[in-house]
Amino acid sequence: MTTPLTLTPGVRPDGVALLTAAGEIDMSNTDTLAAALESTPGPVVIDLTSVEYLDSAGLSVLFAHADRITLIANPLLTPVLTISGLADLATVHEGGPDVR
Repeated sequence: MTTPLTLTPGVRPDGVALLTAAGEIDMSNTDTLAAALESTPGPVVIDLTSVEYLDSAGLSVLFAHADRITLIANPLLTPVLTISGLADLATVHEGGPDVR
């Protein structure tokens, strides 16, 4: 069974790609996240503020793109991104839509 995940592509005012995620990111839907990232060229900001759960499979997808992503995370995910080491490889901001 696939866990609900909504990915909404967009572009920030500065022209950088924006991918807004909502729901849960786990092994049942990481292929969707990976495909979205692979089809988005160049740097991309990923808004995770509406993500309620992120497992190691989701982290693996983010690690694979760490050299070109900036993450906006909610307070629940920020420690996960830090402890996993992803925050050492990609820029992570804690906050909401105003950070985008």
